[in-house]
Amino acid sequence: MKPVTVYTTDYCPYCRQAERFFTEKQVPFQSIDVTHDDAMRAKLVELSGQRTVPQIFIGERSIGGYSDLVALHQKGALMPLLEG
Repeated sequence: MKPVTVYTTDYCPYCRQAERFFTEKQVPFQSIDVTHDDAMRAKLVELSGQRTVPQIFIGERSIGGYSDLVALHQKGALMPLLEG
């Protein structure tokens, strides 16, 4: 299974939903809190092109935020990405 990384802030409800989603699906993930880390937040913008959180990566690929995650799951496209 490819590694999953979720970039979060401590005040973001969608971040908690993304973490809960992966926990419920028993998909291991790394959560990186960028709340007080301007350098990491700048790196995140470089990696994803987005300033919002959560930003979710499967391997090196950015899949977007929580709504993008749910859409992939509903289409049946999430597990192939994780396994691919």
